[in-house]
Amino acid sequence: MEKHRKSYDVVVVGGGLAGLAAAAYLSFNGKKVALLERGKLGGRAVTLPIKGFNFNFGAHAIYGRDTSILKNFENELKLQIQWKDFNPYKARYDSGEELSHVPSNVRGLFKTKILSSPGKVVFAWEVFKTMLNIDSGTPHESIGKWLEKQNIGEDVKKMMLTLASSNFFTSEPEEIPSEVFFQYYKRIFTTNKPVAYIGGGWQSLIEEFVRVIKDNDGEIFEKSKVQQIVTSENKVNEIICGDEVYEAEEFVFCIPPKELLKVFKETEVESIVSHYAKYKSSKVFVYDIGLSKRVESPFTYIYDRKNMMFITDISYYDETCTPEGGQLLQAVAYLKEEDIGNSEALEKYKQQIEALYDKHFEGWRENLTVPRISKNAVVQEIKWNMHQQAMPIYLPDYRNTFFAGDWCQGQGQLSELSFSSAYEVCKLILNK
Repeated sequence: MEKHRKSYDVVVVGGGLAGLAAAAYLSFNGKKVALLERGKLGGRAVTLPIKGFNFNFGAHAIYGRDTSILKNFENELKLQIQWKDFNPYKARYDSGEELSHVPSNVRGLFKTKILSSPGKVVFAWEVFKTMLNIDSGTPHESIGKWLEKQNIGEDVKKMMLTLASSNFFTSEPEEIPSEVFFQYYKRIFTTNKPVAYIGGGWQSLIEEFVRVIKDNDGEIFEKSKVQQIVTSENKVNEIICGDEVYEAEEFVFCIPPKELLKVFKETEVESIVSHYAKYKSSKVFVYDIGLSKRVESPFTYIYDRKNMMFITDISYYDETCTPEGGQLLQAVAYLKEEDIGNSEALEKYKQQIEALYDKHFEGWRENLTVPRISKNAVVQEIKWNMHQQAMPIYLPDYRNTFFAGDWCQGQGQLSELSFSSAYEVCKLILNK
């Protein structure tokens, strides 16, 4: 059967956050773009409607939004985003015996019961040093090892690891490279908007990127599975999807390393990608509940320090995610590596989450309309630790081939990595 050939300036493979952002930015800046997605747009960041509730998949929070790369996309592409800023005064740490303020700002720091008075001063000094670049860590030393070498009290060490755990979505915060830790917290400590949510969930952002792509004559091809990549002379020449052949000057791959390994099979890129395809993901246990009516609580965020899990009242920040008068709560537990796939251990996580719901949102069981449980949710394709390094956004020997996603090198964590890697790739292509 004869193939249909189509030619573009740039072909973007993968319609997750990175692929959508890259396709939107490049088309907005005059490139003829095709976006190929084998499934549904959004990748892991999708919004699923069930019985009037809109459940978000993927890490739904945007950290440091006023200094984030998503803010660059918003400003430059004129995206219409309804920001819903987190209220730190309605957030608490649960230590088991008592609740304490979250030290996300100066007021919270000096109100928290987690740190002693001397500990608060030490913690404030560590924050100050981070902001002034006095100590920026090293990529060859974990934050756990760095803390062991410092003359810092145990309460401050625990506080810093708690912050690392809650923001990096990991049960092993001590394994985060100290350089990554300090770079991340320098931005968080200096932002005026430490945590925010997007009104309408991921779906509203997906629709905005799609709008920009189509308004600028970009083309989106869903249900387009890559079957073969044709390369020669250290370049990707074309991509074959069934009867369609896509040619381009530049190619941007926004699919995870394990998928990259499949599509680059029997090419020179296969051996390079295979290294990153072996890495493990950051996985969590997600337990969302849609309630027929609100269960009143003075708090919108509770972090259980002992069990490394938290509850967020999503509907407090985004009323569009529930039917009238309803409530949507999301609980996330950080999985230990040995517990993944262990049915007995996962059942224990479920019970711990339900106990946390019982403790802080009493009456939720009577109002439960829709439970949504994901026992093995990927929040980041490559887990940041001392044993795994992020994938580069380009290969020196492949002049027209680029990569973007939360498994790639970039700024921040989680979705921010998708946006920052996509932004850098776009700049490289446009500056050619």
